[in-house]
Amino acid sequence: MGSLSPWHWAILAVVVVLLFGAKKLPDAARSLGKSMRIFKSEMREMQTENKDQTPSLQTPSESPAVNPQPVQSERVDPPKASEQGHHEARPA
Repeated sequence: MGSLSPWHWAILAVVVVLLFGAKKLPDAARSLGKSMRIFKSEMREMQTENKDQTPSLQTPSESPAVNPQPVQSERVDPPKASEQGHHEARPA
């Protein structure tokens, strides 16, 4: 009862064809295929870049000591109430 029988798949296919139309389905499948190819090629490219950027494994005695420095952030005050309503008018 947990899996779908062939009749369920056939009914589902008929409903999809009726909803989207027979003309749009090949175009949708084609664009999905192109998207998947682009996605796969980008993933391969990211993996090769990651392998190129990964440094060789170093033992703890060989790795340089890193002392992280705290990041200083700047405080940004919200505009004053008198400045909020005064903006330059721009033509549409």
